[in-house]
Amino acid sequence: MKIIVTGGSGFIGSNLVYNLMQDQENEIFIIDSLIREGSQYNYEWLSGQFKSYENFHFIQEDIRKFDSIKNYFKDVDMVFHIAGQVAVTTSVIDPITDFEINARGTLNILESSRLSNNDPIILFTSTNKVYGNLEIYDVVLRNNRWDFKDLKKGNSETTPVDFHSPYGCSKGTADSYMKDYYRIYGLKTIVFRMSCIYGTRQFGNEDQGWVAHFIISSILNNKLTIYGDGKQVRDILFVDDLINAMKLATTNIDKTKGNVYNIGGGPSNVISLLELIEILENKLKRKIPLNFDDWRPGDQKVYYSNITKANNDFKWTPNINKIDGISKLYNWVIENKEMIKKIFK
Repeated sequence: MKIIVTGGSGFIGSNLVYNLMQDQENEIFIIDSLIREGSQYNYEWLSGQFKSYENFHFIQEDIRKFDSIKNYFKDVDMVFHIAGQVAVTTSVIDPITDFEINARGTLNILESSRLSNNDPIILFTSTNKVYGNLEIYDVVLRNNRWDFKDLKKGNSETTPVDFHSPYGCSKGTADSYMKDYYRIYGLKTIVFRMSCIYGTRQFGNEDQGWVAHFIISSILNNKLTIYGDGKQVRDILFVDDLINAMKLATTNIDKTKGNVYNIGGGPSNVISLLELIEILENKLKRKIPLNFDDWRPGDQKVYYSNITKANNDFKWTPNINKIDGISKLYNWVIENKEMIKKIFK
Protein backbone atom coordinates (compact mmCIF):
# COMPACT_ATOMS: atom_id res chain seq x y z
CA MET A 1 0.00 0.00 0.00
CA LYS A 2 0.95 3.61 -0.47
CA ILE A 3 0.78 5.12 3.02
CA ILE A 4 1.28 8.75 4.05
CA VAL A 5 2.19 9.58 7.64
CA THR A 6 2.03 13.28 8.44
CA GLY A 7 4.28 14.14 11.36
CA GLY A 8 6.15 10.92 10.65
CA SER A 9 9.31 12.16 12.37
CA GLY A 10 7.51 12.98 15.59
CA PHE A 11 7.19 10.69 18.60
CA ILE A 12 4.09 8.76 17.54
CA GLY A 13 4.83 9.09 13.83
CA SER A 14 8.35 7.67 13.99
CA ASN A 15 7.19 4.66 16.00
CA LEU A 16 4.34 4.09 13.54
CA VAL A 17 6.59 4.40 10.47
CA TYR A 18 9.08 1.95 11.96
CA ASN A 19 6.27 -0.54 12.52
CA LEU A 20 4.76 -0.09 9.05
CA MET A 21 8.14 -0.47 7.35
CA GLN A 22 8.45 -4.01 8.71
CA ASP A 23 6.14 -4.95 5.83
CA GLN A 24 8.36 -4.20 2.86
CA GLU A 25 5.38 -4.24 0.53
CA ASN A 26 4.33 -0.88 2.00
CA GLU A 27 5.51 2.34 0.38
CA ILE A 28 5.77 4.96 3.10
CA PHE A 29 5.76 8.73 2.58
CA ILE A 30 6.57 10.89 5.59
CA ILE A 31 5.39 14.50 5.39
CA ASP A 32 7.00 16.51 8.19
CA SER A 33 8.22 20.09 8.58
CA LEU A 34 10.73 19.06 11.30
CA ILE A 35 9.82 22.13 13.38
CA ARG A 36 9.22 20.08 16.53
CA GLU A 37 12.25 19.86 18.83
CA GLY A 38 13.68 16.35 18.58
CA SER A 39 12.01 15.42 15.30
CA GLN A 40 15.32 15.75 13.45
CA TYR A 41 16.77 13.00 15.65
CA ASN A 42 13.83 10.73 14.92
CA TYR A 43 14.19 11.40 11.19
CA GLU A 44 17.90 10.54 11.34
CA TRP A 45 17.07 7.34 13.23
CA LEU A 46 14.46 6.30 10.66
CA SER A 47 16.78 7.18 7.77
CA GLY A 48 19.48 5.04 9.32
CA GLN A 49 17.08 2.13 9.60
CA PHE A 50 15.64 2.35 6.09
CA LYS A 51 18.09 4.32 3.93
CA SER A 52 18.53 1.37 1.57
CA TYR A 53 14.76 0.92 1.12
CA GLU A 54 13.41 2.27 -2.17
CA ASN A 55 9.92 2.47 -0.70
CA PHE A 56 10.86 4.84 2.14
CA HIS A 57 10.35 8.53 1.28
CA PHE A 58 10.77 11.68 3.34
CA ILE A 59 9.16 14.97 2.29
CA GLN A 60 10.11 18.01 4.35
CA GLU A 61 7.00 20.08 3.90
CA ASP A 62 4.42 21.97 5.96
CA ILE A 63 0.80 20.76 6.01
CA ARG A 64 -0.33 24.40 6.01
CA LYS A 65 0.78 24.64 2.36
CA PHE A 66 -1.96 22.93 0.38
CA ASP A 67 -0.39 23.44 -3.03
CA SER A 68 2.90 21.98 -1.81
CA ILE A 69 1.49 18.74 -0.44
CA LYS A 70 -1.60 17.85 -2.48
CA ASN A 71 0.20 16.09 -5.33
CA TYR A 72 1.82 13.58 -2.98
CA PHE A 73 -1.63 12.18 -2.21
CA LYS A 74 -2.25 10.86 -5.70
CA ASP A 75 -3.19 7.15 -5.53
CA VAL A 76 -2.67 7.03 -1.74
CA ASP A 77 -4.29 4.07 0.04
CA MET A 78 -4.01 5.14 3.66
CA VAL A 79 -3.26 8.37 5.56
CA PHE A 80 -2.26 8.62 9.20
CA HIS A 81 -2.66 12.29 10.06
CA ILE A 82 -0.55 12.79 13.16
CA ALA A 83 1.11 16.17 12.46
CA GLY A 84 -0.06 19.03 14.62
CA GLN A 85 0.58 21.72 17.19
CA VAL A 86 0.30 19.73 20.40
CA ALA A 87 0.55 22.08 23.40
CA VAL A 88 -2.25 23.92 25.19
CA THR A 89 0.10 26.60 26.55
CA THR A 90 1.57 27.28 23.10
CA SER A 91 -1.94 27.67 21.69
CA VAL A 92 -2.76 30.26 24.36
CA ILE A 93 0.35 32.26 23.44
CA ASP A 94 -0.12 31.97 19.66
CA PRO A 95 -3.67 30.90 18.78
CA ILE A 96 -3.39 31.86 15.10
CA THR A 97 -0.49 29.51 14.39
CA ASP A 98 -2.24 26.82 16.42
CA PHE A 99 -5.34 27.19 14.24
CA GLU A 100 -3.40 27.24 10.99
CA ILE A 101 -1.59 24.00 11.80
CA ASN A 102 -4.35 22.00 13.48
CA ALA A 103 -7.51 23.21 11.74
CA ARG A 104 -6.36 24.48 8.34
CA GLY A 105 -3.65 21.84 8.10
CA THR A 106 -6.20 19.08 8.69
CA LEU A 107 -8.55 20.53 6.09
CA ASN A 108 -5.63 20.48 3.64
CA ILE A 109 -5.08 16.79 4.40
CA LEU A 110 -8.76 16.01 3.90
CA GLU A 111 -8.97 17.88 0.61
CA SER A 112 -5.74 16.31 -0.65
CA SER A 113 -7.17 12.90 0.21
CA ARG A 114 -10.53 13.67 -1.40
CA LEU A 115 -8.81 14.74 -4.61
CA SER A 116 -6.51 11.70 -4.67
CA ASN A 117 -9.13 9.72 -6.65
CA ASN A 118 -8.31 6.62 -4.61
CA ASP A 119 -10.76 6.70 -1.67
CA PRO A 120 -8.06 6.35 1.04
CA ILE A 121 -8.53 5.47 4.69
CA ILE A 122 -7.72 8.47 6.92
CA LEU A 123 -6.98 8.06 10.62
CA PHE A 124 -6.70 11.31 12.60
CA THR A 125 -5.16 11.64 16.06
CA SER A 126 -7.42 13.99 17.98
CA THR A 127 -7.39 14.61 21.73
CA ASN A 128 -9.47 14.22 24.87
CA LYS A 129 -9.17 18.01 25.23
CA VAL A 130 -12.20 18.33 22.94
CA TYR A 131 -14.28 17.39 26.00
CA GLY A 132 -13.10 20.47 27.91
CA ASN A 133 -12.92 20.52 31.70
CA LEU A 134 -15.60 17.83 32.07
CA GLU A 135 -17.38 20.00 34.61
CA ILE A 136 -20.59 18.06 33.96
CA TYR A 137 -19.13 15.20 36.01
CA ASP A 138 -18.51 15.37 39.75
CA VAL A 139 -15.01 14.52 40.96
CA VAL A 140 -13.86 13.39 44.39
CA LEU A 141 -10.58 12.68 46.14
CA ARG A 142 -9.93 8.96 46.52
CA ASN A 143 -6.63 7.55 47.78
CA ASN A 144 -4.98 10.97 47.46
CA ARG A 145 -5.88 11.44 43.81
CA TRP A 146 -8.82 12.92 41.95
CA ASP A 147 -11.39 10.56 40.46
CA PHE A 148 -14.75 10.66 38.74
CA LYS A 149 -17.43 10.26 41.37
CA ASP A 150 -19.67 8.01 39.28
CA LEU A 151 -17.93 7.11 35.99
CA LYS A 152 -16.42 3.73 36.83
CA LYS A 153 -15.23 3.01 33.28
CA GLY A 154 -14.15 6.56 32.48
CA ASN A 155 -15.25 9.12 29.92
CA SER A 156 -17.07 7.74 26.88
CA GLU A 157 -17.64 9.09 23.37
CA THR A 158 -21.20 10.06 24.33
CA THR A 159 -19.89 12.95 26.45
CA PRO A 160 -20.69 16.27 24.72
CA VAL A 161 -17.68 18.09 23.30
CA ASP A 162 -16.91 21.41 25.02
CA PHE A 163 -13.79 23.00 23.55
CA HIS A 164 -11.56 24.77 26.08
CA SER A 165 -8.39 26.65 25.10
CA PRO A 166 -7.37 27.51 21.53
CA TYR A 167 -5.81 24.04 21.29
CA GLY A 168 -9.12 22.40 22.18
CA CYS A 169 -10.84 24.57 19.58
CA SER A 170 -8.38 23.86 16.77
CA LYS A 171 -8.26 20.11 17.39
CA GLY A 172 -12.02 20.05 17.89
CA THR A 173 -12.49 21.81 14.55
CA ALA A 174 -10.26 19.26 12.85
CA ASP A 175 -12.10 16.45 14.64
CA SER A 176 -15.43 17.80 13.33
CA TYR A 177 -14.14 18.17 9.77
CA MET A 178 -13.02 14.53 9.84
CA LYS A 179 -16.49 13.37 10.84
CA ASP A 180 -18.20 15.62 8.31
CA TYR A 181 -16.02 14.55 5.39
CA TYR A 182 -17.32 11.05 6.03
CA ARG A 183 -20.92 12.29 6.06
CA ILE A 184 -20.68 14.65 3.07
CA TYR A 185 -18.06 13.04 0.84
CA GLY A 186 -17.98 9.46 2.07
CA LEU A 187 -14.29 9.56 2.99
CA LYS A 188 -13.30 6.65 5.21
CA THR A 189 -12.22 8.69 8.22
CA ILE A 190 -11.47 7.47 11.76
CA VAL A 191 -10.94 9.78 14.74
CA PHE A 192 -8.90 8.75 17.78
CA ARG A 193 -9.52 11.05 20.76
CA MET A 194 -6.38 10.17 22.61
CA SER A 195 -5.41 10.37 26.22
CA CYS A 196 -1.76 10.54 27.37
CA ILE A 197 0.43 8.59 24.97
CA TYR A 198 4.00 7.93 26.07
CA GLY A 199 6.94 5.81 25.00
CA THR A 200 10.34 5.62 23.36
CA ARG A 201 11.48 8.39 21.02
CA GLN A 202 9.35 10.91 22.94
CA PHE A 203 11.06 14.17 23.83
CA GLY A 204 8.39 15.46 26.19
CA ASN A 205 8.57 18.98 27.56
CA GLU A 206 6.69 21.11 30.06
CA ASP A 207 3.92 21.84 27.55
CA GLN A 208 3.30 18.35 26.18
CA GLY A 209 4.21 14.73 26.87
CA TRP A 210 4.17 14.91 30.66
CA VAL A 211 5.25 11.33 31.39
CA ALA A 212 8.37 11.67 29.24
CA HIS A 213 8.94 15.20 30.57
CA PHE A 214 8.90 13.99 34.16
CA ILE A 215 11.24 11.09 33.39
CA ILE A 216 13.70 13.18 31.36
CA SER A 217 13.73 16.05 33.87
CA SER A 218 14.24 13.69 36.79
CA ILE A 219 17.15 11.87 35.15
CA LEU A 220 18.81 15.09 33.93
CA ASN A 221 18.17 16.93 37.22
CA ASN A 222 16.25 19.63 35.37
CA LYS A 223 13.69 21.91 36.98
CA LEU A 224 10.31 20.23 37.38
CA THR A 225 7.10 22.16 37.96
CA ILE A 226 3.71 20.65 38.76
CA TYR A 227 0.74 22.78 37.71
CA GLY A 228 -2.10 22.17 40.13
CA ASP A 229 -1.88 19.92 43.16
CA GLY A 230 -0.30 16.87 41.51
CA LYS A 231 -3.31 14.74 42.39
CA GLN A 232 -4.80 15.07 38.90
CA VAL A 233 -4.91 11.76 37.04
CA ARG A 234 -4.66 10.51 33.47
CA ASP A 235 -4.84 7.11 31.84
CA ILE A 236 -1.52 6.58 30.13
CA LEU A 237 -1.04 4.45 27.04
CA PHE A 238 2.26 3.10 25.76
CA VAL A 239 2.87 3.95 22.11
CA ASP A 240 3.09 0.31 20.99
CA ASP A 241 -0.49 -0.20 22.17
CA LEU A 242 -1.61 2.89 20.24
CA ILE A 243 -0.01 1.59 17.04
CA ASN A 244 -1.78 -1.72 17.53
CA ALA A 245 -5.07 0.18 17.85
CA MET A 246 -4.32 2.11 14.65
CA LYS A 247 -3.67 -1.05 12.68
CA LEU A 248 -6.74 -2.83 14.03
CA ALA A 249 -8.99 0.17 13.35
CA THR A 250 -7.82 0.53 9.75
CA THR A 251 -8.03 -3.22 9.15
CA ASN A 252 -11.66 -3.16 10.30
CA ILE A 253 -12.57 -0.09 8.26
CA ASP A 254 -16.04 -1.36 7.30
CA LYS A 255 -16.93 -1.10 10.99
CA THR A 256 -14.81 1.89 12.02
CA LYS A 257 -15.24 4.40 9.16
CA GLY A 258 -16.97 7.58 10.23
CA ASN A 259 -16.49 6.74 13.90
CA VAL A 260 -14.84 8.43 16.86
CA TYR A 261 -12.98 6.41 19.49
CA ASN A 262 -11.57 7.32 22.88
CA ILE A 263 -8.12 5.75 22.99
CA GLY A 264 -6.15 5.60 26.23
CA GLY A 265 -4.90 3.28 28.90
CA GLY A 266 -8.36 2.99 30.43
CA PRO A 267 -9.22 2.60 34.14
CA SER A 268 -6.47 0.03 34.75
CA ASN A 269 -3.73 2.46 33.69
CA VAL A 270 -4.75 5.55 35.65
CA ILE A 271 -1.93 7.37 37.44
CA SER A 272 -1.53 10.72 39.19
CA LEU A 273 1.38 13.09 38.72
CA LEU A 274 2.53 12.51 42.29
CA GLU A 275 2.35 8.75 41.84
CA LEU A 276 4.68 8.96 38.84
CA ILE A 277 7.09 11.08 40.87
CA GLU A 278 7.10 8.42 43.60
CA ILE A 279 7.89 5.69 41.05
CA LEU A 280 10.78 7.74 39.67
CA GLU A 281 12.13 8.51 43.13
CA ASN A 282 12.24 4.78 43.86
CA LYS A 283 14.14 4.17 40.63
CA LEU A 284 16.59 7.02 41.20
CA LYS A 285 16.98 6.34 44.95
CA ARG A 286 16.62 10.05 45.71
CA LYS A 287 14.01 12.74 46.20
CA ILE A 288 13.01 14.84 43.20
CA PRO A 289 12.72 18.56 44.00
CA LEU A 290 9.37 19.96 42.84
CA ASN A 291 7.90 23.40 42.26
CA PHE A 292 4.14 23.93 42.29
CA ASP A 293 2.24 26.53 40.26
CA ASP A 294 -1.38 27.40 39.39
CA TRP A 295 -3.58 25.16 37.29
CA ARG A 296 -3.27 25.80 33.55
CA PRO A 297 -6.17 26.74 31.25
CA GLY A 298 -8.34 23.79 30.26
CA ASP A 299 -6.56 21.35 32.56
CA GLN A 300 -8.76 18.49 33.73
CA LYS A 301 -8.52 17.21 37.29
CA VAL A 302 -9.53 13.80 36.03
CA TYR A 303 -9.41 12.19 32.65
CA TYR A 304 -9.43 8.55 31.77
CA SER A 305 -10.96 6.90 28.76
CA ASN A 306 -13.82 4.49 28.53
CA ILE A 307 -12.35 2.25 25.82
CA THR A 308 -15.32 -0.11 25.52
CA LYS A 309 -16.29 1.08 22.03
CA ALA A 310 -12.82 0.37 20.61
CA ASN A 311 -12.90 -3.09 22.15
CA ASN A 312 -16.36 -3.79 20.74
CA ASP A 313 -15.64 -2.50 17.23
CA PHE A 314 -12.11 -3.79 16.59
CA LYS A 315 -11.22 -5.97 19.57
CA TRP A 316 -8.56 -3.66 20.96
CA THR A 317 -7.34 -3.47 24.53
CA PRO A 318 -4.00 -2.24 25.96
CA ASN A 319 -1.39 -4.93 26.62
CA ILE A 320 1.39 -2.93 28.31
CA ASN A 321 0.56 -1.92 31.89
CA LYS A 322 1.66 1.43 33.28
CA ILE A 323 4.49 0.07 35.44
CA ASP A 324 6.10 -1.86 32.59
CA GLY A 325 5.60 1.04 30.18
CA ILE A 326 7.17 3.57 32.52
CA SER A 327 10.16 1.26 32.97
CA LYS A 328 10.55 0.88 29.19
CA LEU A 329 10.63 4.65 28.70
CA TYR A 330 12.87 5.22 31.73
CA ASN A 331 15.42 2.70 30.40
CA TRP A 332 15.30 4.25 26.92
CA VAL A 333 16.04 7.70 28.35
CA ILE A 334 18.98 6.30 30.34
CA GLU A 335 20.34 4.59 27.20
CA ASN A 336 19.95 7.76 25.08
CA LYS A 337 20.90 10.27 27.76
CA GLU A 338 23.63 12.00 25.76
CA MET A 339 21.38 12.58 22.74
CA ILE A 340 18.57 13.86 24.98
CA LYS A 341 20.97 16.26 26.71
CA LYS A 342 21.54 17.98 23.36
CA ILE A 343 17.82 18.64 22.99
CA PHE A 344 17.30 19.87 26.54
CA LYS A 345 20.58 21.74 26.99
